[in-house]
Amino acid sequence: MSDEEHHFESKADAGASKTYPQQAGTIRKSGYIVIKGRPCKVVEVSTSKTGKHGHAKCHFVAIDIFTAKKLEDIVPSSHNCDVPHVNRTDYQLIDIAEDGFLSLLTENGNTKDDLKLPTDEALLSQIKDGFAEGKDLVLSVMSAMGEEQICALKDIGPK
Repeated sequence: MSDEEHHFESKADAGASKTYPQQAGTIRKSGYIVIKGRPCKVVEVSTSKTGKHGHAKCHFVAIDIFTAKKLEDIVPSSHNCDVPHVNRTDYQLIDIAEDGFLSLLTENGNTKDDLKLPTDEALLSQIKDGFAEGKDLVLSVMSAMGEEQICALKDIGPK
């Protein structure tokens, strides 16, 4: 055998998939689906009848959960679609840095410092105003397919 050592560069993660397969015919309104590589929330589903060549088709109209863009897709109802794992986590706001990054407190007492202020103007002003007034704010962070974004906030009273 050879004396050479083999080094493999792994670009894979721990193996927890960002999506799971689900039959297109079972995806309903207000469910989630991946369209053009983007995680989306389904706002409308219509199913066509089976045609001369077999498959019934599902027409999905969905909104990207991060960019709010409208996307559409048509898939045979018997085929599988990718469905993203979507998680919502609540964090308490500790600080807002000068560069727009937030310092958040996780449930186990650690800090999370890798989230930027949201681009949504209404949410942005609510967070900044509430923090300036010294309120205790809890931010809901939605995560899917390796992306995270603040989607809501709750006021839990003064500090």
